[in-house]
Parts: sequence; structure tokens; C-alpha cells
Amino acid sequence: MDVREITEKKPAEAVSVLFKPLQLGSIKAPNRIFMAPMTRGRGTRDHLPTDIMAEYYAQRACAGLIITEAVGISQQGLGWPYATGIWSREQIRRWRLVTEAVHQAGGRVIVQLWHMGRAVHSSFNYGLSPVSASTTIAPGLAHTYAGKQPYEMANLLTTHEITGILDDFRTAARNALTAGFDGVQIHAANGYLIDQFLRDSSNFRKDIYGISIANRTRFLREVTETVCEEIGADKTGVRLSPNSESQGVADSAPLELFQHAVRELSAIGIAHLELREPPIDGTFGVGESDLLAPQLRHLFNGSVILNADYDVSRAEQNVSAGIGDAVAFGRQFISNPDLVDRIAHSVPFLPSDPDTWFTQGEKGYTDYPAGR
Repeated sequence: MDVREITEKKPAEAVSVLFKPLQLGSIKAPNRIFMAPMTRGRGTRDHLPTDIMAEYYAQRACAGLIITEAVGISQQGLGWPYATGIWSREQIRRWRLVTEAVHQAGGRVIVQLWHMGRAVHSSFNYGLSPVSASTTIAPGLAHTYAGKQPYEMANLLTTHEITGILDDFRTAARNALTAGFDGVQIHAANGYLIDQFLRDSSNFRKDIYGISIANRTRFLREVTETVCEEIGADKTGVRLSPNSESQGVADSAPLELFQHAVRELSAIGIAHLELREPPIDGTFGVGESDLLAPQLRHLFNGSVILNADYDVSRAEQNVSAGIGDAVAFGRQFISNPDLVDRIAHSVPFLPSDPDTWFTQGEKGYTDYPAGR
């Protein structure tokens, strides 16, 4: 079913606030039920998007906005099996097939730009060591084509090398528009490179990128300014994960840190900010009062996208309360390509199969049925 048909046929009893349109810079979203970025591992070993990815995203064009899986800005920054990149001409060409399919189905789609930093295993990058804000090592094991392997010590990025990564973000943003995306989201969350600069558990630098909060947010600011210079602030968003540890990355004063970061992003004038927080009563054992989004929302002038394993009722409540302007749903979109229609008509969601979340092929990817 075309997304325009869903909007036209929604009943009066639908959760009204989630079906109000929202302007995010240059993008007009017809509803506030967004598709969260989710790595699914359906690319090739050469990091190319595949035909089934075009089908997968087009099936979910009902979302007010699709944020793609995390997409590598460079070979250096990509370390996940069968993940995709956007640095080569062929990657751009293949991504254009995805964006055209989404647009033909009536949807809007932005790409999440990703540098994994110390979470990249050397086997993905011609044997070269990973890089990070400081000489540190991620905890646990890396997912590689040879199975799980220990993470390796990252090299500290020099200021010259940081300039090179800024150029990679610039090129990736430009490539995104060439590929037909409606905009980009900078991945500054979940313990990846930008987050490694932000937090004092992973950033031990003593130069202009370290020690103080103002210095530790410098890389985030420079990446964001670089992308905005290339494609416009009206097409740019950022994802932050403002509380709890992620992949060994944490901070001793997260509220102060992220208040500063959000103020800086607001001053740059980006269109939207996604705040990814832990699930309520989930792995991290947090409650609603522990989430930082309510304390950050008033600092940002653009649209705020909430993401914390929301159900529909809580999403409606938080958007109504002004804590956020939209909610990004993740796993619900895996098994419910028609999620917006199901919410509009109070139809139960189908469960997904965790065993197929990160596998290759159509099973558990494009074979979930739509329609009531």
C-alpha cells in the first residue's frame, strides 16, 4: 500500500499527535512515526547496497521519515560484516536505487553517516589499526568475517588525521545528495568515533580536542559544521546517546556534557536531533525519570526525535508533552513494514525473528507481510 493511501484512510480515532505532519528543515514528514537506523547486514562484502535493500526500505516508506542503517564514510571507519558505505561511485549508484524506490513509494529517506573509530577491527581495513580520540581499546569482541575476535588497541588521531576525517564526512554528505537522499544524519552516538571524542572515559587528549567539555565537543561541532557547509543545515541531523555506557564509552557528567553539545548543535542550526536513550526497565535498569531528553529538549531549536524502545502509548504521551517532536521506532519496523497503518488502525504488531536480524538474504528482511 502506498504511504499516501495510509494517510488518506486513517480513522478519526487514530493517535492524533503521531499523525500530525512535521517540518524538519527541508523535509516535510507526513507523520511523526519515524523508522530508526538499524544495521541489518544485507550489503555485499564490498560494502555495496543490494537490490533487496531497495525493496526493504520501499516497503517501509509509510514512515514519516526513514533513517537508514549506519553507512560508512570510509574504509577506515567501517567495521561491520556486510555493512554498506557511501565513499565510492558504485556505492552511490547502488544507493540511488534505494532512494528512488523509497521516493516512488511516497517516502522520505536520509542516510546515517558512520565512523566506528576504535570499534573497527583491522581485518576490515587492510590490517591497519583502528583509530580513536585516544589510545584505547574497546571491551568485548568485534564481529568480523572470521567470527568474533578481540578488539585491538586504537591509534590516537593526530590533528592532521582529524582534518582528513572531516573531509571524509564532507565527501560522504555530498555523495548522499548525489545518491538521492533527502538529507543525512551524523552518527555521534553509541560509542562510535564522535562519541569516543565526547566522553571522558575514552578521550584522554590534552590538546584542543580534550580535557574540557568545550574541547571534547569540538570534533562533533567540526563534523557538523563541515556537513552543513557542504549540503546545508536544513538537510542535516545528528544522533546522540546522552546517557549510560555504550561499548565501553561513558562520561562522568553526562548531563553537563550533553547540555553543552545540544546548545552547540542548536547554534549551528541543524534541522533535527535524535536522542537515543536506554529502554525503560531494560538492560540498563533506568526509569522515565533517568532519561535526559526532557532536560535537553528546551536547548534545541530544531525538531527532536526520541528513541528509547518506545511503545505507541508512551510515544504519543511524550510527543504530546513536548519532550520530542517525533519518535523513531526500530524493531517494530523490522517485522511490520506497514507499521504506520497498523498504528492508525490499532492492529497488533507482528513479532520479528532475532535470528535473522543480521543475516544475509530475504528471510527475516523483505518477507514480512503487510496489510491487515
